[in-house]
Amino acid sequence: MEHDVVIIGGGAAGLTAGIYAVRAGLDAIVIEKGVAGGLMAEAPSVENYPGFRSIGGMELAQKIAEHSRDYVNILEGVEVISARRDDDMFIINTSNGMIRSRAVIIATGTKHRTLGIDGEERLRGRGVSYCATCDGFFFRGKKVLVIGGGDSAIKEALYLMNIGCDVTVVHRRDKLRAEHAVQEQFFNSGGEVIWNATVSRIVGESFVEGAVINKEGKEEIIKADGIFIAIGEVPQTDIALGLGVHLDDNGYILVDKTQRTNIGYVYAAGDVTGGVRQIVVACAEGAVAALSAYEDLKRV
Repeated sequence: MEHDVVIIGGGAAGLTAGIYAVRAGLDAIVIEKGVAGGLMAEAPSVENYPGFRSIGGMELAQKIAEHSRDYVNILEGVEVISARRDDDMFIINTSNGMIRSRAVIIATGTKHRTLGIDGEERLRGRGVSYCATCDGFFFRGKKVLVIGGGDSAIKEALYLMNIGCDVTVVHRRDKLRAEHAVQEQFFNSGGEVIWNATVSRIVGESFVEGAVINKEGKEEIIKADGIFIAIGEVPQTDIALGLGVHLDDNGYILVDKTQRTNIGYVYAAGDVTGGVRQIVVACAEGAVAALSAYEDLKRV
């Protein structure tokens, strides 16, 4: 298959890039290794996306994906294995075959950051989770710990509280990093926090039974049925590195204000570029990246 532009990643940025690319007259395709929507689909609720006072992340992801499908073909469940430049074309090797394109938009987003502690991987899916909307239902009426103190952690905690979980947040600092409105909602709902504490290990045989908490040098076991980890994300940049794209000191793709990278006809958009990692920003960057690709390709 040959296209004007291949968009790698089907989150907010990639889906929006697909809309704008096709509307600009480009032959585009979106490749997503999972399900269209990305991490946006895991947000319990979104209250700062214009046009919706409050909407579930999954619902918003579905709406954007449905809109995108009106314009662009989305290959779901297809993984991009590698990408390279061959003369004036890019060769994209995927789990579903090879694709050639004149330009590439990288919108690969981020993946969940892990604690890297004993018991985390062993009990993943057996009480250890990174997504409250995905797994929270199984913990209704049970005790859970949410690890983290930013927006995502506190929103996860609020969601779990709302569906009937007994929630305690474990945060390594003495104050939360979540935005004020989210913190206010959390504390007004009776939210509890273990301050200045870290998780040393997760305990349990077949399923999570609790966690060892280190607070000011002293360890104690806190019993819990579930551990929800929300400590940030790591940019997915393997494809970018393979193309020779430059990254910043934190591992995010470097772009200019037009979403162009240091490699000609390679653009990047969304969370993989760092900065303000919000859905509305990802959409805007996806649109800009697609229009920049159009401007460059029409001059060839």
